[in-house]
Amino acid sequence: MRVKYEEMKDEFKRVLLKEGFSEQAANEAAKIFADNSLDGVYSHGVNRFVRVIEFIEKGYINPSAVPEKVSTLGALERWDGNLALGVLTARKCMDRAMELATDYGIGCVALRNTNHWMRGGEYGWQAANNEFIGICWTNTLPNMPAWGAKDSRIGNNPIILALPRKDGPVVVDMAMSQFSYGRIETTRMEEKELPVHGGYDIQGNLTKDPNAIEETGRVLPIGFWKGSGLSILLDLIASVLADGNTTNDIGKFDDEHALSQVFIAISKEQLGNSSELEQKINESVQYIKDSEPVSSDTEVYYPGERTMKTRIENTRMGIPVKEEIWEEIKSL
Repeated sequence: MRVKYEEMKDEFKRVLLKEGFSEQAANEAAKIFADNSLDGVYSHGVNRFVRVIEFIEKGYINPSAVPEKVSTLGALERWDGNLALGVLTARKCMDRAMELATDYGIGCVALRNTNHWMRGGEYGWQAANNEFIGICWTNTLPNMPAWGAKDSRIGNNPIILALPRKDGPVVVDMAMSQFSYGRIETTRMEEKELPVHGGYDIQGNLTKDPNAIEETGRVLPIGFWKGSGLSILLDLIASVLADGNTTNDIGKFDDEHALSQVFIAISKEQLGNSSELEQKINESVQYIKDSEPVSSDTEVYYPGERTMKTRIENTRMGIPVKEEIWEEIKSL
C-alpha cells in the first residue's frame, strides 16, 4: 500500500505526543521519520518506527531529555546526548557544527550518550541544503565480524559525506558493511535476494540470501579487510573525540544505545570562489554521468541522485509500506 507523506507524518506525530514529547519535538521528529521514508530509506523510517517506540518504553530513550554541551576546544565541542531521541540530537549537533563553521570555517561536534540517528544521510542533506560540506559518522553495537573472524566484534559504523550543489547535493551514506542491516531486512521482507553477496551463510559460504545472513549475523565488510579497518578507526575516533562509548562498550548493554557520533561542517562560502567551485563540481558530475554504461538499460548515477528521484516519485504516488506495518503503527 502507499501512504501520503502528510498522513504518515501526522501518524508519527500522534504517537510521539502520546509518548510524552513536546509539540515541537514531536513535529520535528515525525518529519525526520517521514522524510527518511519519502526518500526510500524505509528501513530507517516507517519500518523502524515501532522499534523506536519500544526503546522509549524500555527507558533507553528519554522524551524529556535535552542534549548539553560538555566542553569546548576552539572549533571542536563535546556534547552529551543524555539519551534523548537520537534523530533530534543529531539534527541539533549538525546545526551546532554549522554555527561553528560559520565562525571558524570548520566546526566539529563530538557527541556521546546518544541513541540511533536512523538514516545518517539526513544530517548530510541537512548540511548540504544549508551550503555546508557535511561529514558525520556513528558507532554501533558489535554487528559485524572483523576481517578473518566469525563472531561480531566491530560495528558497521555508517559514515556520510555531503557536498552542496545547486542542481542537487552529492551525498554518500554508507555503512561499513556491504549492506546495512536495514537493507538486508527490507530485502527479506520483499522476499528478494541481495544484488551481490552481502554476508555468509551457516556453512561459511558467501551468499545473497538475506535470511541466511540474518541467521549468522556475519555481514560482509565493504572492501573486505579495508571496510573492517575503517570500521575500527571510525569507532575509536568517535569515542576519543566524544569521550564516549566504543563499540566494545556498547556490546555490554542490553541493547543498542549510548552511542558516540561525530558531526563536521565546513563552510563552502568561506572557501571562496563559489561559482568556480560549483562549475568544477558540475563538470565532474557530468563527466561521471557521461560514462559508457555496461548495458543499454543501465544508467550511471552520482551519489544522491537516486534519492531525489525516489523523493519525487513517493511525493506523487505516496510512500510504499507493508500493510501490517502501517496497521501496527496506527494501533500504537
